[in-house]
Amino acid sequence: MNTKRSFGAALRPRDLSSEHRAFGPMLFQEIAEVSRAVAETRARSTKIELLAACLARLSPEEVEIGVGFLSGEPRQGKIGLGYAAIRDLEPPAAAPTATLTPSDVDATLTRIAAIRGPRSTQLRAEALAGLFARATAVERPFLERLLLGELRQGALESILLDAVARAARVSPDGVRRAVMLAGDAKRVAAAALAHGEAGLTVFRVEVLRPVGPMLAQTAASLTEAFGGKPEIALEHKLDGARIQVHRDASDVRVFTRSLNDVTERVPEIVEATLALPAKQLILDGEAIALGKDGRPAPFQTTMRRFGRKLDVDALRGELPLHPYFFDLLYLDGGELLDRPESERFDELARLVEPSRRVERIVATSSEDAERFLDRALELGHEGVMAKDVSSPYEAGRRGASWLKIKKAHTLDLVVLAAEWGSGRRKGFLSNLHLGARDPKTGSFVMLGKTFKGLTDELLRWQTAKLQSIELSRSDWVVHVRPELVVEIAFDGVQASSQYPGGVALRFARVKRYRDDKPASEADTIDTVRAIHARSLG
Repeated sequence: MNTKRSFGAALRPRDLSSEHRAFGPMLFQEIAEVSRAVAETRARSTKIELLAACLARLSPEEVEIGVGFLSGEPRQGKIGLGYAAIRDLEPPAAAPTATLTPSDVDATLTRIAAIRGPRSTQLRAEALAGLFARATAVERPFLERLLLGELRQGALESILLDAVARAARVSPDGVRRAVMLAGDAKRVAAAALAHGEAGLTVFRVEVLRPVGPMLAQTAASLTEAFGGKPEIALEHKLDGARIQVHRDASDVRVFTRSLNDVTERVPEIVEATLALPAKQLILDGEAIALGKDGRPAPFQTTMRRFGRKLDVDALRGELPLHPYFFDLLYLDGGELLDRPESERFDELARLVEPSRRVERIVATSSEDAERFLDRALELGHEGVMAKDVSSPYEAGRRGASWLKIKKAHTLDLVVLAAEWGSGRRKGFLSNLHLGARDPKTGSFVMLGKTFKGLTDELLRWQTAKLQSIELSRSDWVVHVRPELVVEIAFDGVQASSQYPGGVALRFARVKRYRDDKPASEADTIDTVRAIHARSLG
């Protein structure tokens, strides 16, 4: 099936009014300036106005390019140059006058990404230096952050989609639904700006083309998850790899959470899907590797299957994957997205045998819910998912209809350094380098970094405090005396070749600083390794 959509000759391009459309071609510097302005304002309405005016200035051919730049996701993705190569780039003096257009930058990134063969790293670096030589002092820092994936300027997708709607004069809900079905905000923006509401109607559920997965928010407790509702659906929360499985007759495709096609790497999921009594379907679920005792393997173990393209058959024998489905979005010509969660699950239950479904109950009391959570934890799962049984499938959105409840681990760790923030956090020390105590040497072993969980008040305090215990600094990092203890919540520990202790925290976030605790009482690297060992059984 062809996954491309043609907008057709019947859709005529719309004329944007002069209040939005300025004369002359747009320059790349305008995007950089808008990005900076968006980063420096907290008002959502102002962010939307700034972005909408910028989008309306783009030519039809540059809308997808501009949306990618503003969202921090250029169309080329990674261009084959690592962090150090980009950060250490030393081009000549900045260009005095802005001449680059969005298309110029896009074309250069495409050429760099296509470089292969001997001396490819050097040739990419030279081409990138040539691009920076044409960039102004305003454009250079934006380019650098864009390529390093550091554009956290507040232009989150929800804000950007509202800006697209305003610039195109269409319904924000229509834009969001189109993005959920297309799985690509860039294409939707181009269609909306070119054809208005008519451009959005071409995006429909299409088998073999992935849709944005529905995401969950976090709840602190089961009581919060009930939220006064008489009943909620509870499912075991598996620590696996999210999969979206499409079938059209004998053609099966398996997509990841990020909508990458991994079909060739997971033949057992393809086989399980072909065994189902349906001709067309779209399933949502998790793939997980199980140990010989039937308990789930660590997330990192499961992900070995998704990272390997070669020797799939051998790895399958060593590490078989088990699909567990929890939602059904399409079945034999019928869309199910707008039907209640309970009805979608009933359809799923009629189609998929229990051994291929995530374990689920509909709880009507906190006692039932607590027992179900305890069973999930005993089986080695992360926790439970709580779902509103009346909710539709809000693809591509992190809505309150799905909530995850987990029993988070915490560790008291020592701050070793911190990185200067960008966007709203510019001028604040934000990204913390975390270390565990090594009782054998008296030193500290780095476990990872986090900038999550920090309030504005905590950012201000931490910036002043860390500079008061500063040892040294570079352009981006301030190293400090290892004496400040911080309580860190995290979801698990995984093996890591990046950090010297051989382990790293998953989804670390700040809970609070422990001014009552000296660094000598911080948790040890042995404790962290023991947590990892327990996760391996």
